Amino acid sequence: MLLVERGMRGLTHRAVDEAAGLPLGSTSNIARTRAALLALTLARLTALEERSFAAVPAGGGVNTPDELADLMTGLLHVQLTEGRRTTLARYELALEATRRPELRKVYDEAGRRFREVAIGVLAAAGSPDPVRHGRQLVAFGEGVIFDAVAGAGTVPSTEELRSGMRELLHGMLDGLPGRPP
Repeated sequence: MLLVERGMRGLTHRAVDEAAGLPLGSTSNIARTRAALLALTLARLTALEERSFAAVPAGGGVNTPDELADLMTGLLHVQLTEGRRTTLARYELALEATRRPELRKVYDEAGRRFREVAIGVLAAAGSPDPVRHGRQLVAFGEGVIFDAVAGAGTVPSTEELRSGMRELLHGMLDGLPGRPP
């Protein structure tokens, strides 16, 4: 993946053509500008990450904080291991989006889709404030991921991920009507 191997400056139309084994100029026919190339790259990365989220039950199916923690642990583990390169590339684009309003718009839309999944699952689990809790769940996950792949931390074990996720979710969801405190 060019972004991971070469960084943002290494993602050029020519480099994409070479990496894909295409005749020079092929990528320019699809994405004429640098902004279009970045937006197309982000769309592809989003599609790759959305595959991981296909396991999340739409509108429910997760009844307890522990079940939700197990589900989220699996998703985080994938992003830290087999999806690590995709995650690193997304962070490259996230930083670039802070300087490019046209990319920021695309990046924000992609992020909205992931937050909606978190909000939906938390609403189905009985969260009294699924929007706020969804934002916190995503922030927690992103913090763990960033620390492990770009920060000074190490990749946490599955059990460490599960433990942290359980603590977070029990804090959000315990004490709700019908749930023991």
